[in-house]
Order: sequence, then C-alpha cells, then structure tokens
Amino acid sequence: MARLNADLVAEVRARYAEAATTVAQEEPACCGPAEEEGFGARLYAVSDQAGLPDAAVLASPGCGSPTAVAELREGETVLDLGSGGGIDVLLSARRVGPTGKAYGLDMTDEMLELARRNAAQAGAANIEFLKGHIEAIPLAAASVDVVISNCVINLSTDKPAVLAEMFRVLRPAGRVGVSDVVAEDRPSPAERAERGTHVGCIAGALSKGEYERGLAAAGFTDVRVTFTHKVADGLHGAIVQAMKPAAAEGGEPWTRAAPPTTAVMTPAADSSAPAACGCQ
Repeated sequence: MARLNADLVAEVRARYAEAATTVAQEEPACCGPAEEEGFGARLYAVSDQAGLPDAAVLASPGCGSPTAVAELREGETVLDLGSGGGIDVLLSARRVGPTGKAYGLDMTDEMLELARRNAAQAGAANIEFLKGHIEAIPLAAASVDVVISNCVINLSTDKPAVLAEMFRVLRPAGRVGVSDVVAEDRPSPAERAERGTHVGCIAGALSKGEYERGLAAAGFTDVRVTFTHKVADGLHGAIVQAMKPAAAEGGEPWTRAAPPTTAVMTPAADSSAPAACGCQ
C-alpha cells in the first residue's frame, strides 16, 4: 500500500461517504447528474433492477453492468471490488444462489452501512461486505471464482497492486468480469488528465493497451478489453475480461501468490482533479 496517494484516497473516501449520505434524499450520487449518458442505473436491465431496494439502485452510478458479462454460475463465490451501495453484490447473490456467496469490498464506512442495509432489506443471506482496499484484498489466496468491479479500478493509484490481488484471490481457472472507463491508446496520460473533470472517472483511466499489458503481467490469460459506449473524447465504458490459468507453467497447480507485477501503470489523474466518480 506504500504507493497509495493518501490525499487522493482521502478524497475518494470523502466523495463516497457523501454519495451514501445523499442517497437517503434520493439525489444522484457522485458520477454527475442523473441524465448524464454513460453512467448510472440506466445501464442495468429493468429485469435486474426489479426487486432491488431503491437505495441500491440510486447508489449505483457505475459505467456498466459487470454481472451481465461475468457468466456467474450456481454455487460460485464472487468478489465485487468497490461494492458501494451493493447493487452488483445483490445481483451476484441472485445468480450464484443459496449455495454460492457474494462478497463486497469497500473502504467507506458509510457505503458499507448502506450496502448492509440494502442486503438486509433484500433478504439476501449469501452476502458478506468487507472493509478494506482493493490494493490489499482481505481474503485468502484462491478463495473466489469470479472478480467483478464497476467503474472503480480507474480510481486506484496503484493499479498493478489491484490486478495482482485479483490474481491472488482467484482460484485456478477463475475469471474477471469488470466494467471500467478505459481510454483509447491515442490520448496521452496528460490528455487524459485534462479530461478528468468528468467527475473523476476519467483522469485515472488506463488505456486499452495498458490494461491488457497490466493483466498479462499479473499472470492472466485470455485478456479482452471491449469498448461498449463513449463517455468522453477518446474514453469509453468498457468490459474487461480475463482468466487465471488452471495451472502454472509445466502443468503444476498454483501454489503461490500472484507473480510480481512488472507493468508500470501510472494513473493519468492529476491529484487536483475530482477523484471519485462514485462509480461503486
């Protein structure tokens, strides 16, 4: 965690706390006005929203619907990085059923309180919310089948650590299904930072190539980054998918933590730019 920018983390935490508080007044959370294209509950199918607590839907200004692409199966264990108000955890719990489990990880007390309240209102018994950072996941190695996240990884100031932790906690043959803001390869980090006023979800975005190289460096295979919709000039909502190999090189089972990350993925964000998109 040494590389984490303390000021930026504090800004993200404060914005998420504000988002959780404003949900009670049925106000838009942090990703901007409700009518803003490219973010929010509108990206979830109406059938997915049905039966969810209103507060879970209101606190879901993400940039996609990761559960729609994660191909969750009955009995699986799922981890949502940056779970916010809990919408993706609730949807995951539905898909994996009573024999499965859905974890949500968030660093903000107010969001965790909101998410736990939403889970109780929904009557979901196969859910657990954890407090912590996505750069140091408080779960054992090889303990989950799927990692999802919704517009949160772009906020991290240590993305190699996030990707390495995803690899560590996944079981062999585990998979990643992430929604995130991703830049085209043409904008430079400085140009991305200039566009960071999009309530913070833009300035820290990796490019498509950076994401692909970072996942490969962490040990993942079958890496795919697919743009889904434009959110700013040269930046898009995207689906990020990858697999953890079933065995290490030579056919031996994985018996170690994630391999060291060598990719340098410096967030494009200027720490003076708005940090939190509320996209948890």
